[in-house]
Amino acid sequence: MARTEDPSTAPSIRWGILGAGNIAGAFADAVNAHTRAQLVAVGSRNRDRCERFATAHGVPTTHIGYRDLVEDRQVDAVYVATPHSEHLEHALLAIAAGKHVLVEKAFTRNAAEAEQVFAAAKAAGVFVMEAMWTRFLPHVAALHQVIDAGEIGEIINLTADHGQYFPFNPASRLFDPQLAGGALLDLGVYPVSFAHDFLGVPDAVHATGTLTETGVDGQASIVLSYGERTQATLSTTLWAKTPTTAAISGTEGFIHVAGNFYGPSSFRVQRRDGRVWTFEQPGKKGLQYEAAEVARRVAAGDTQSPLMTWDHTVEVMRTLDAVRAQVGVVYPGE
Repeated sequence: MARTEDPSTAPSIRWGILGAGNIAGAFADAVNAHTRAQLVAVGSRNRDRCERFATAHGVPTTHIGYRDLVEDRQVDAVYVATPHSEHLEHALLAIAAGKHVLVEKAFTRNAAEAEQVFAAAKAAGVFVMEAMWTRFLPHVAALHQVIDAGEIGEIINLTADHGQYFPFNPASRLFDPQLAGGALLDLGVYPVSFAHDFLGVPDAVHATGTLTETGVDGQASIVLSYGERTQATLSTTLWAKTPTTAAISGTEGFIHVAGNFYGPSSFRVQRRDGRVWTFEQPGKKGLQYEAAEVARRVAAGDTQSPLMTWDHTVEVMRTLDAVRAQVGVVYPGE
Protein backbone atom coordinates (compact mmCIF):
# COMPACT_ATOMS: atom_id res chain seq x y z
CA MET A 1 0.00 0.00 0.00
CA ALA A 2 1.23 3.47 -0.82
CA ARG A 3 2.09 5.48 2.27
CA THR A 4 -0.12 8.41 1.32
CA GLU A 5 -3.15 7.24 -0.56
CA ASP A 6 -5.91 9.82 -0.81
CA PRO A 7 -7.66 9.76 2.60
CA SER A 8 -11.03 10.18 0.89
CA THR A 9 -10.62 6.71 -0.64
CA ALA A 10 -10.31 4.96 2.73
CA PRO A 11 -13.26 2.82 3.89
CA SER A 12 -15.85 4.40 6.12
CA ILE A 13 -15.51 3.93 9.87
CA ARG A 14 -17.62 5.27 12.74
CA TRP A 15 -15.62 7.33 15.23
CA GLY A 16 -16.29 8.10 18.85
CA ILE A 17 -14.28 11.05 20.18
CA LEU A 18 -13.12 10.65 23.79
CA GLY A 19 -12.33 14.14 25.06
CA ALA A 20 -13.52 17.42 23.60
CA GLY A 21 -10.45 19.66 23.60
CA ASN A 22 -8.55 21.48 20.85
CA ILE A 23 -6.79 18.48 19.30
CA ALA A 24 -10.08 16.56 19.23
CA GLY A 25 -11.61 19.47 17.34
CA ALA A 26 -8.79 19.48 14.79
CA PHE A 27 -9.17 15.74 14.29
CA ALA A 28 -12.93 16.06 13.88
CA ASP A 29 -12.52 18.79 11.28
CA ALA A 30 -10.04 16.68 9.30
CA VAL A 31 -12.25 13.60 9.38
CA ASN A 32 -15.31 15.56 8.29
CA ALA A 33 -13.55 17.43 5.48
CA HIS A 34 -11.26 14.79 4.02
CA THR A 35 -12.52 11.26 4.74
CA ARG A 36 -15.64 9.13 4.29
CA ALA A 37 -15.69 8.31 8.01
CA GLN A 38 -18.52 9.35 10.30
CA LEU A 39 -18.26 11.10 13.65
CA VAL A 40 -21.09 9.40 15.50
CA ALA A 41 -20.45 10.26 19.17
CA VAL A 42 -18.38 12.40 21.52
CA GLY A 43 -17.82 11.94 25.24
CA SER A 44 -16.68 14.46 27.84
CA ARG A 45 -16.99 14.87 31.59
CA ASN A 46 -18.16 18.44 30.99
CA ARG A 47 -21.70 18.63 29.60
CA ASP A 48 -21.39 22.13 28.16
CA ARG A 49 -18.08 21.38 26.46
CA CYS A 50 -19.47 18.13 25.06
CA GLU A 51 -22.55 19.79 23.63
CA ARG A 52 -20.56 22.68 22.14
CA PHE A 53 -18.20 20.20 20.49
CA ALA A 54 -21.06 18.17 19.06
CA THR A 55 -22.70 21.27 17.63
CA ALA A 56 -19.46 22.64 16.16
CA HIS A 57 -18.48 19.38 14.46
CA GLY A 58 -21.83 17.83 13.54
CA VAL A 59 -21.66 14.93 16.00
CA PRO A 60 -25.14 13.50 16.59
CA THR A 61 -24.65 11.77 19.95
CA THR A 62 -23.17 13.12 23.19
CA HIS A 63 -22.15 11.17 26.28
CA ILE A 64 -21.40 12.74 29.64
CA GLY A 65 -18.59 10.46 30.75
CA TYR A 66 -16.41 8.02 28.90
CA ARG A 67 -17.83 4.58 29.67
CA ASP A 68 -21.06 5.29 27.82
CA LEU A 69 -19.05 6.52 24.84
CA VAL A 70 -16.89 3.40 24.51
CA GLU A 71 -19.93 1.14 25.00
CA ASP A 72 -21.96 2.97 22.35
CA ARG A 73 -22.83 0.36 19.71
CA GLN A 74 -22.64 2.96 16.96
CA VAL A 75 -18.90 3.40 17.57
CA ASP A 76 -16.31 1.31 15.69
CA ALA A 77 -13.18 3.16 16.81
CA VAL A 78 -12.38 5.52 19.65
CA TYR A 79 -10.02 8.48 19.33
CA VAL A 80 -8.48 9.19 22.76
CA ALA A 81 -7.75 12.93 23.03
CA THR A 82 -7.37 13.43 26.78
CA PRO A 83 -4.17 14.47 28.65
CA HIS A 84 -1.22 12.03 28.63
CA SER A 85 -1.88 11.06 32.23
CA GLU A 86 -5.28 9.64 31.23
CA HIS A 87 -4.30 7.73 28.11
CA LEU A 88 -3.69 4.39 29.83
CA GLU A 89 -7.05 4.36 31.59
CA HIS A 90 -9.01 5.55 28.59
CA ALA A 91 -7.34 3.27 26.06
CA LEU A 92 -7.92 0.26 28.31
CA LEU A 93 -11.55 1.32 28.75
CA ALA A 94 -12.10 1.39 25.00
CA ILE A 95 -10.26 -1.89 24.44
CA ALA A 96 -12.34 -3.60 27.14
CA ALA A 97 -15.44 -2.49 25.23
CA GLY A 98 -14.07 -4.16 22.10
CA LYS A 99 -13.32 -0.92 20.27
CA HIS A 100 -10.41 -0.11 17.99
CA VAL A 101 -8.36 2.77 19.37
CA LEU A 102 -6.30 5.71 18.15
CA VAL A 103 -4.44 7.30 21.07
CA GLU A 104 -3.10 10.84 20.85
CA LYS A 105 0.65 11.24 21.25
CA ALA A 106 2.53 10.91 23.50
CA PHE A 107 0.89 7.49 23.69
CA THR A 108 1.17 7.13 27.47
CA ARG A 109 3.31 8.55 30.28
CA ASN A 110 5.96 5.86 29.91
CA ALA A 111 6.89 2.65 28.11
CA ALA A 112 5.49 0.37 30.82
CA GLU A 113 2.04 1.91 30.38
CA ALA A 114 2.29 1.55 26.60
CA GLU A 115 3.09 -2.13 26.99
CA GLN A 116 -0.02 -2.55 29.17
CA VAL A 117 -2.19 -1.07 26.44
CA PHE A 118 -0.72 -3.26 23.71
CA ALA A 119 -1.01 -6.41 25.83
CA ALA A 120 -4.70 -5.65 26.30
CA ALA A 121 -5.14 -4.96 22.58
CA LYS A 122 -3.44 -8.23 21.68
CA ALA A 123 -5.71 -10.17 24.04
CA ALA A 124 -8.81 -8.43 22.67
CA GLY A 125 -7.74 -8.63 19.02
CA VAL A 126 -8.42 -4.95 18.34
CA PHE A 127 -6.50 -2.36 16.36
CA VAL A 128 -4.53 0.22 18.38
CA MET A 129 -2.21 2.96 17.10
CA GLU A 130 -0.45 6.04 18.39
CA ALA A 131 -1.72 9.18 16.66
CA MET A 132 1.73 10.24 15.44
CA TRP A 133 0.29 11.92 12.36
CA THR A 134 3.73 12.89 11.02
CA ARG A 135 4.47 9.34 9.89
CA PHE A 136 1.54 9.33 7.47
CA LEU A 137 2.11 12.66 5.73
CA PRO A 138 3.11 12.93 2.04
CA HIS A 139 6.40 14.75 2.69
CA VAL A 140 7.55 12.05 5.09
CA ALA A 141 6.76 9.36 2.53
CA ALA A 142 8.79 11.37 -0.01
CA LEU A 143 11.67 11.73 2.47
CA HIS A 144 11.84 7.96 2.84
CA GLN A 145 11.85 7.53 -0.93
CA VAL A 146 14.72 10.00 -1.34
CA ILE A 147 16.77 8.42 1.43
CA ASP A 148 16.03 4.83 0.41
CA ALA A 149 17.18 5.70 -3.12
CA GLY A 150 20.58 6.68 -1.71
CA GLU A 151 20.34 10.32 -2.76
CA ILE A 152 22.10 11.60 0.38
CA GLY A 153 24.15 8.49 1.05
CA GLU A 154 24.63 7.19 4.58
CA ILE A 155 22.86 9.32 7.19
CA ILE A 156 25.42 10.94 9.51
CA ASN A 157 23.34 13.49 11.38
CA LEU A 158 19.67 14.27 11.92
CA THR A 159 18.51 17.43 13.65
CA ALA A 160 15.01 18.51 14.66
CA ASP A 161 13.53 21.03 17.08
CA HIS A 162 10.09 21.71 18.46
CA GLY A 163 9.55 24.66 20.74
CA GLN A 164 6.46 26.75 21.42
CA TYR A 165 6.02 29.70 23.76
CA PHE A 166 3.57 29.15 26.60
CA PRO A 167 3.22 31.66 29.45
CA PHE A 168 3.66 29.95 32.79
CA ASN A 169 0.38 28.73 34.23
CA PRO A 170 0.55 26.08 36.95
CA ALA A 171 -3.07 25.15 36.24
CA SER A 172 -2.35 24.34 32.58
CA ARG A 173 -1.88 20.68 31.64
CA LEU A 174 1.46 21.64 30.09
CA PHE A 175 2.87 22.61 33.47
CA ASP A 176 0.98 20.15 35.69
CA PRO A 177 2.92 17.03 36.74
CA GLN A 178 -0.37 15.33 37.66
CA LEU A 179 -1.32 15.56 33.96
CA ALA A 180 2.14 14.43 32.76
CA GLY A 181 3.01 17.93 31.59
CA GLY A 182 6.29 19.26 30.23
CA ALA A 183 7.85 19.97 26.88
CA LEU A 184 9.00 16.44 26.16
CA LEU A 185 5.73 14.48 26.01
CA ASP A 186 3.81 17.27 24.31
CA LEU A 187 6.38 18.69 21.88
CA GLY A 188 9.63 16.72 22.14
CA VAL A 189 7.90 13.51 21.16
CA TYR A 190 7.87 14.81 17.59
CA PRO A 191 11.66 15.17 17.15
CA VAL A 192 12.27 11.90 18.99
CA SER A 193 9.74 10.01 16.88
CA PHE A 194 11.10 11.65 13.71
CA ALA A 195 14.60 10.40 14.56
CA HIS A 196 13.22 6.94 15.29
CA ASP A 197 11.40 6.88 11.94
CA PHE A 198 14.64 7.31 10.01
CA LEU A 199 17.29 5.89 12.35
CA GLY A 200 15.54 3.39 14.59
CA VAL A 201 16.46 2.67 18.20
CA PRO A 202 19.48 4.62 19.47
CA ASP A 203 22.46 2.89 21.05
CA ALA A 204 22.82 5.69 23.60
CA VAL A 205 20.72 8.58 24.90
CA HIS A 206 22.28 11.75 26.35
CA ALA A 207 20.08 14.59 27.61
CA THR A 208 20.17 17.75 29.64
CA GLY A 209 17.33 20.06 30.56
CA THR A 210 15.77 22.58 32.89
CA LEU A 211 12.63 22.17 34.97
CA THR A 212 9.74 24.57 35.45
CA GLU A 213 8.60 25.80 38.85
CA THR A 214 6.12 22.92 38.91
CA GLY A 215 8.80 20.26 38.33
CA VAL A 216 8.11 19.31 34.74
CA ASP A 217 10.63 19.79 31.93
CA GLY A 218 10.55 23.27 30.46
CA GLN A 219 13.37 22.54 28.05
CA ALA A 220 15.49 19.60 26.96
CA SER A 221 18.37 19.01 24.57
CA ILE A 222 18.98 15.46 23.41
CA VAL A 223 21.73 13.60 21.56
CA LEU A 224 20.98 10.11 20.30
CA SER A 225 23.85 7.93 19.06
CA TYR A 226 23.62 5.18 16.43
CA GLY A 227 26.54 2.94 15.53
CA GLU A 228 30.01 4.40 15.13
CA ARG A 229 29.30 7.87 13.75
CA THR A 230 25.59 8.67 13.33
CA GLN A 231 23.84 11.05 15.72
CA ALA A 232 20.54 12.82 16.12
CA THR A 233 20.56 16.20 17.86
CA LEU A 234 17.10 17.20 19.09
CA SER A 235 15.63 19.96 21.21
CA THR A 236 12.31 20.98 22.74
CA THR A 237 11.09 23.86 24.89
CA LEU A 238 7.95 25.43 26.33
CA TRP A 239 9.65 28.81 26.59
CA ALA A 240 10.24 29.91 22.96
CA LYS A 241 8.84 29.45 19.48
CA THR A 242 11.64 27.73 17.62
CA PRO A 243 12.01 27.27 13.84
CA THR A 244 10.53 23.73 14.11
CA THR A 245 12.65 22.58 11.21
CA ALA A 246 14.54 19.36 10.58
CA ALA A 247 17.61 18.37 8.59
CA ILE A 248 18.98 15.01 7.55
CA SER A 249 22.63 15.06 6.45
CA GLY A 250 24.45 12.23 4.74
CA THR A 251 27.68 11.38 3.00
CA GLU A 252 26.28 12.46 -0.39
CA GLY A 253 24.14 15.46 0.53
CA PHE A 254 21.56 16.87 2.90
CA ILE A 255 17.82 17.50 3.17
CA HIS A 256 16.30 20.54 4.87
CA VAL A 257 12.67 20.15 5.99
CA ALA A 258 10.81 23.44 6.41
CA GLY A 259 8.84 24.23 9.57
CA ASN A 260 6.70 22.86 10.87
CA PHE A 261 8.54 19.65 9.99
CA TYR A 262 6.08 17.49 11.95
CA GLY A 263 3.04 18.78 10.02
CA PRO A 264 2.46 19.06 6.27
CA SER A 265 5.70 20.56 4.98
CA SER A 266 8.11 20.86 2.07
CA PHE A 267 11.80 19.95 1.83
CA ARG A 268 14.90 20.77 -0.20
CA VAL A 269 17.52 18.22 -1.26
CA GLN A 270 21.08 19.38 -1.98
CA ARG A 271 23.64 16.81 -3.12
CA ARG A 272 27.42 17.08 -2.99
CA ASP A 273 27.51 16.88 -6.79
CA GLY A 274 25.56 20.16 -6.99
CA ARG A 275 22.11 18.82 -7.85
CA VAL A 276 19.25 20.51 -5.98
CA TRP A 277 15.53 19.86 -5.98
CA THR A 278 12.51 20.47 -3.75
CA PHE A 279 9.35 18.69 -2.68
CA GLU A 280 6.26 20.83 -2.16
CA GLN A 281 3.67 19.54 0.27
CA PRO A 282 0.13 19.34 -1.13
CA GLY A 283 -2.31 20.93 1.29
CA LYS A 284 -1.98 22.42 4.74
CA LYS A 285 -3.96 19.95 6.83
CA GLY A 286 -2.87 16.46 7.70
CA LEU A 287 -4.73 14.64 10.50
CA GLN A 288 -6.89 12.92 7.90
CA TYR A 289 -3.97 10.70 6.88
CA GLU A 290 -3.74 8.97 10.26
CA ALA A 291 -7.54 8.66 10.41
CA ALA A 292 -7.53 7.02 6.98
CA GLU A 293 -4.78 4.63 8.06
CA VAL A 294 -6.94 3.43 10.95
CA ALA A 295 -9.92 2.88 8.65
CA ARG A 296 -7.87 0.92 6.11
CA ARG A 297 -6.19 -1.27 8.72
CA VAL A 298 -9.41 -2.02 10.54
CA ALA A 299 -11.09 -2.95 7.24
CA ALA A 300 -8.16 -5.28 6.50
CA GLY A 301 -8.45 -6.97 9.89
CA ASP A 302 -5.06 -5.71 11.08
CA THR A 303 -4.28 -4.86 14.70
CA GLN A 304 -1.26 -2.66 13.91
CA SER A 305 -0.04 -0.20 11.29
CA PRO A 306 3.34 -1.04 9.74
CA LEU A 307 4.15 2.69 9.73
CA MET A 308 3.53 3.07 13.48
CA THR A 309 3.74 -0.38 15.01
CA TRP A 310 3.31 -1.22 18.67
CA ASP A 311 7.08 -1.80 18.90
CA HIS A 312 7.73 1.63 17.37
CA THR A 313 5.62 3.32 20.04
CA VAL A 314 7.26 1.41 22.89
CA GLU A 315 10.73 2.15 21.52
CA VAL A 316 9.98 5.88 21.31
CA MET A 317 8.54 5.82 24.83
CA ARG A 318 11.70 4.13 26.14
CA THR A 319 13.79 6.93 24.66
CA LEU A 320 11.49 9.52 26.24
CA ASP A 321 11.77 7.65 29.55
CA ALA A 322 15.57 7.81 29.33
CA VAL A 323 15.49 11.53 28.61
CA ARG A 324 13.14 12.23 31.53
CA ALA A 325 15.34 10.19 33.86
CA GLN A 326 18.39 12.27 32.92
CA VAL A 327 16.52 15.58 33.12
CA GLY A 328 14.96 14.61 36.45
CA VAL A 329 11.20 14.45 35.77
CA VAL A 330 9.11 11.87 37.63
CA TYR A 331 5.34 11.99 37.43
CA PRO A 332 3.14 11.30 40.46
CA GLY A 333 2.37 7.60 40.72
CA GLU A 334 5.26 6.39 38.56
